[in-house]
Amino acid sequence: MLFPTSVVGSMPRSQFVRDLLAPGMRSSLSEEAFERRLDTAVAYIISLQESAGVDIISDGEWRRLSYIGIIAEIMNGFERTLVDGLYWHTVVEPMTPRSPGLVAREAQFLKAHTDRLTKVALPSPYLLGRRMWDPEKSKKAYPTREAFMEALAPVLHEELVAIRDVGVDVVQFDDPHLCLFVDEEVRAQFDDPDREADYCVGLLNDIFAGVEGVTLAIHLCRRNKARAGWVGEGGYGPIIDALKRLHVNQYVMEFTIPAAGDLDVLKELPEETTVGLGCVDCRGEHIDTPDEIVTRVEQALQYLPPERIALNPDCGFAPGNAADIPIDEAYAKLSNEAEAAAILREKYS
Repeated sequence: MLFPTSVVGSMPRSQFVRDLLAPGMRSSLSEEAFERRLDTAVAYIISLQESAGVDIISDGEWRRLSYIGIIAEIMNGFERTLVDGLYWHTVVEPMTPRSPGLVAREAQFLKAHTDRLTKVALPSPYLLGRRMWDPEKSKKAYPTREAFMEALAPVLHEELVAIRDVGVDVVQFDDPHLCLFVDEEVRAQFDDPDREADYCVGLLNDIFAGVEGVTLAIHLCRRNKARAGWVGEGGYGPIIDALKRLHVNQYVMEFTIPAAGDLDVLKELPEETTVGLGCVDCRGEHIDTPDEIVTRVEQALQYLPPERIALNPDCGFAPGNAADIPIDEAYAKLSNEAEAAAILREKYS
C-alpha cells in the first residue's frame, strides 16, 4: 500500500477515560468491573480510528496513566507522587519484575478487535532516564542516570520481543529527548551533545538487537505541549548522523510545525528505511484539510519516493494525561489524513 496512514500512538481521552484511570476510581471498582469498562472504552477508540480510515491502528494508549509511566506497571521500584495535578514516577529502588509482558497482553486485545495493521509504542530508556531518575531519591538504587538507563534496556528488549510474538506489526519507541538535541539551547547544557545522542542511540540498538519479524520505528518530536505548542526548536540536521546509526525500519518525524526545519534532511536517511511523515498538526485547533495534507506530502516527495512515505500526525494527541484535545477534533484530522492518502494513491499509483 502506498501512503499508509497511522497515528503516532496516543489518542485524546474523554473525561470518562480520565476518571476511569484515576487511582481513586480504579481502587473503588472490582478488577472485573474496571476491565469491563476499560475494554469497552478501548474498543471504541479502535473503532474510531477504523471509521476515520486509519490503516495502522493503536489502542490510543488508553490503558496507560501516562505513556512513560507504563514502565512502573511493568517493574517495581518506582515512587509515584502527585505534583500540581500530575503524576510523576521516580525510581527509588532497584527494579524487579512486577508484570512483565504487560504491553503484549494489552496488545492482544487490540489485535482481536481490528483486522487492520497494529502499532504499539514504548518509551526509550533515554527518555525514562531523563524523566525518572533523581540525583537524591534514585542514587541508592542506581548511582548514576546512565546506570538506570542501562538497566532499562534489557527490560524493554523483553517487552519488545513479547509484543512481536503476539503479532503486532509496528513497535515504535518514543524519544523526544533525543530530538531535543536539535535545539542549540539544549545542546549547550551538555559538554558533548553529540556523544549524548550517540549514547541514546546505542541503548536503543541494544534493545533492537536480534529482533526480527516486526517493523521497528523511532518517534522524534520536540515535545508536545498540546495547545501550548512545543519545547525544542530546530531542524533535524544536528542529530542526523546519530539517526542514521539507529537500527530501525522507520523514522516517525514531525514536520507540520515551523520549528521542525526543512524537509531536505529526508534525503540523508538510509534508503532502506521509510518515514512516518508528520503531515497533520496535533496541537492547534485548525483542522488540516486534505489538500493541505497532500501539499505537505508532495513537498516530501521531492526527497523520497512514494513507497517510502507513510502519513501520520506530528505526535500523539494525548502526550500527557492532562492533555485536553477534543476527541472529535482528532477524528476530523485523522479522517482528512485518510482522505489525503486516497488522493495521493490515485495520483501516484
